[in-house]
Amino acid sequence: LALFFYLTVPAFSQLPARDTSNPAYRWADSVYQSLSPDERIGQLVIARLSSIDLKTRKVTFYDSLLNEMVRQYNIGGICLFQGSPVIQAGMVNSLQAKAKTPIMISMDAEWGVGMRLLDSVIPLPKQMMLGAMGYDSLVYAYGRVVANQCRRMGIQLNYAPVVDVNNNPNNPVINDRSFGEDKYKVARYGIQYMKGMQDDSVMACAKHFPGHGDVSVDSHYDLPVINKTIVQLD
Repeated sequence: LALFFYLTVPAFSQLPARDTSNPAYRWADSVYQSLSPDERIGQLVIARLSSIDLKTRKVTFYDSLLNEMVRQYNIGGICLFQGSPVIQAGMVNSLQAKAKTPIMISMDAEWGVGMRLLDSVIPLPKQMMLGAMGYDSLVYAYGRVVANQCRRMGIQLNYAPVVDVNNNPNNPVINDRSFGEDKYKVARYGIQYMKGMQDDSVMACAKHFPGHGDVSVDSHYDLPVINKTIVQLD
């Protein structure tokens, strides 16, 4: 639920015991109780703000549709894609002002918001380059830089870092988005990236299933099949 975005804890850590004296919990409970069943379902929906025609590079915004979804269904989240950062930030502010409950704004910003905002934001180095550098502190600092970019756009959740282990040379979809082929380095750097973002008030999302680095087809266009034993998956 977008309503509970501030309850997210660092990945791989144990969820803390519920502190009912915490005003944030009390606020969340009171707002949740005020929602209808349909509105609670709406809180589970994340809709995209825009799309792009890859041939013409024309961006289409769905702000009118999202205004209606916020008004009618009280949707919980919006994911930003291509388009001007200034225009999108304005739309986010407008939608937030109309929402009954705060909207969780997210983006795939693995190498910064330039991953999506190709027209006006310089992208940062991809994760494979970070993995090749070999400095944990640099990855942590990178996470903080990405978080700063996200906050300027009103983004609370970044769908990053990629924690897939890049152990298939024929992989057409992960490759340089991974920290590398060493599972320990991938885990260590992934945690540093997440800590950097979370220390700058942006939530992280470790993705995808780690085995996605061992596919030979692009999952956006076909269904990859990974034949592994339980021991290998572990």
